[in-house]
Amino acid sequence: MSEVHPHEEVRPERSPYAARIRAMEALLVEKSVLTEAEIQDRIEYMDSRTPANGAKLVARAWTDPDFKERLLSDAKSAARELGLDATHEAELIVVENTPVVHNLIVCTLCSCYPRAVLGRPPDWYKSFEYRSRAVREPRAVMREFGFEPEEGIEVAVHDSTADARYMVLPMRPEGTKNMDEEELAALVTRDALIGVSAPQAPSRAS
Repeated sequence: MSEVHPHEEVRPERSPYAARIRAMEALLVEKSVLTEAEIQDRIEYMDSRTPANGAKLVARAWTDPDFKERLLSDAKSAARELGLDATHEAELIVVENTPVVHNLIVCTLCSCYPRAVLGRPPDWYKSFEYRSRAVREPRAVMREFGFEPEEGIEVAVHDSTADARYMVLPMRPEGTKNMDEEELAALVTRDALIGVSAPQAPSRAS
């Protein structure tokens, strides 16, 4: 039996897609459509969009009730307050975990994802297995990530689309009262922002 976690990301050492992209970049430069510097700037911009941005939003919401209200009502505007570029045609919706509801995000049709604040989606998020099972058996999927809400807590599954992308606002872990925003943000993982996991406990944060 394979020891690979069912949702572990396994990437080939060489991707034919990467070679194709490099060939397209070379053609764009050759035809003077873009310069190497412009391509590099765009790559750096894309790489700057990571789950750390979502973690910053969560940490501020945990420490500022007014910001939290704005994040839940107008996530893009709240992101701009922190200097984050959440520009995208799709609406950005932040859903809040509570003691009675846990939220899980999926895209059942393809891989719609809030890239503007979380960067590229993990491979498992795009897999057919996750896209199909997250709706049918969300608790079983979360167990495979080492997490499951307690019995009695409702699991709400949100299906991202071309028009609406979702991000989870997790509950603040206990024992974090004296932590600042930077320390709190370090507790927030990408998986917690998708809902397949919860933020790390302070003693486990690296």
